[in-house]
Amino acid sequence: MKKIKRYTGVLALLVVAALVLSACGATNNPNVAPHSGIYGWVYQWLGRPLQNIMIQTAHMIGGENGAGWGIVIITFVVRLILMPLMLVQQNKSVRQQEKMARLQPQMKLIQTAMKHKGITPDQQMTLSGWQRELYSKNQVSLTGGMGCLPLIIQLPIMWGIYQAVFYSPQLAHSTFFGISLSQKSVVLAIVATVFTVIQGYISLIGIPEEQKKTMQSMMIVNPIMTLFFSLSFSGALALYWAAGNLVTIIQQLIVTFVLTPKVKQHVAEELKEKPVEVVVTKEKVDALFNPSGESNTANTEAKKELHQDLRNRNKGKQQRRK
Repeated sequence: MKKIKRYTGVLALLVVAALVLSACGATNNPNVAPHSGIYGWVYQWLGRPLQNIMIQTAHMIGGENGAGWGIVIITFVVRLILMPLMLVQQNKSVRQQEKMARLQPQMKLIQTAMKHKGITPDQQMTLSGWQRELYSKNQVSLTGGMGCLPLIIQLPIMWGIYQAVFYSPQLAHSTFFGISLSQKSVVLAIVATVFTVIQGYISLIGIPEEQKKTMQSMMIVNPIMTLFFSLSFSGALALYWAAGNLVTIIQQLIVTFVLTPKVKQHVAEELKEKPVEVVVTKEKVDALFNPSGESNTANTEAKKELHQDLRNRNKGKQQRRK
């Protein structure tokens, strides 16, 4: 459920990006850059500087691919700046996964109980309370990670790149290995999508089967989103996503083969010192849905004690008579 919410948030941000970028192009004269409002502010502080960087890069590199290499360089710089932040997020995510794996037996009891036929609102509240208590006592976050923060940071950069190409006649007619940066590009969209699939495949290495099943469903959503949005905008943005996803593959390799083993070892050492707190047991769940069961058990035990007491008294009387 948390992953679904996370991807819903990502989708919402991309939809916002689509609306913003579409609004950028909604003008009678596309060669005139905005000078007022939020679009003018973004163009002044992001679009124009990025435009100058790409033009200077094109002059330095020379040839028709210069502007495209400018976008690639900008993308690598942005992603390298964001990499520490994203690695911190991945670290939190891996720790969350490791701790959640240890809580699975208790979580299964709660999940099964939630599907109990005839469950009452009070029982649902009790189960939810147990789940919160289980997370709290075992120091597991209900939200986990930083969610969409890296994408939020990238959104203004994407906006600026779009404006840089859209409002520059020189860049609007530039190409990257024959691919127009101002027109939609199927080739770049496919490349960006393939990189997304590769990153998703690497992210599944070493993941427990139960978590892998959930992530596999998300692996389908992510490439589809990448393909859709890469085909919706200019080749400049598709090139940005393709170059960014290439950096993401490198980042995922670091996470899978360097970061994850260290985090797993660290969590294992933590659990040796402080084992998992038991909050939910089968007996507690059974008692929740069958409270009379405890009473019957108590009555049975009381009857046994009374019967034993009577037997002891009878033995005492017989001994006195003798």
